[in-house]
Amino acid sequence: MQIELERILPSEIEKKSFEIITKELGNKKLVPGTEPIVKRCIHTSADFEYADTLLFSEGVVEKALHAVRNGACIVTDTQMAKAGINKKKLAEYGGEVFCFMSDEDVANRAKEEGVTRASISMEKAAALDKRLIFAVGNAPTALIRLYELIQEGIVKPELIIGVPVGFVNVVQSKELILSLPDTPYIVARGRKGGSNIAACIVNALLYM
Repeated sequence: MQIELERILPSEIEKKSFEIITKELGNKKLVPGTEPIVKRCIHTSADFEYADTLLFSEGVVEKALHAVRNGACIVTDTQMAKAGINKKKLAEYGGEVFCFMSDEDVANRAKEEGVTRASISMEKAAALDKRLIFAVGNAPTALIRLYELIQEGIVKPELIIGVPVGFVNVVQSKELILSLPDTPYIVARGRKGGSNIAACIVNALLYM
């Protein structure tokens, strides 16, 4: 069997991919200003459903860009998401990436209290004296605890990227974030998401 492969330079692959995505989206209407984020999520996953399921709070892109460019730090719920974020680019603005999931004190507290490490790691992050963007791609319990911390007035995020993937409390945790009136969010409604999606949304903002 003969398969014809398209000859393309390595440096042109990403550009070509985005051209294909734009073409296949056709006349699909995206929220103005969010196009680079939606397209990068599709590029990362090859899943065009993100064009429909990604939800953006009012003015969130402008608010997120302002936060990033003024030194906001990123908190993730997985080492995978942390690894996928362009830390060199973030550092140009004075920010850094934190993930507390592997910390011994987080693990010990989670075991003592019978809760997930993700929820404890959100508490630890909330104690940081920094402007914070939370990028949650795996653990709905992280979003649930974040929601509680916001309601209690303990933390006021610059942005919540709520894209955990899975089946148990995933949909519900995202709906909690969507219900917050004064917290900027980018949420992938439904079951889909992942650490790769969380990282790619952060990177999309960094590249804008």
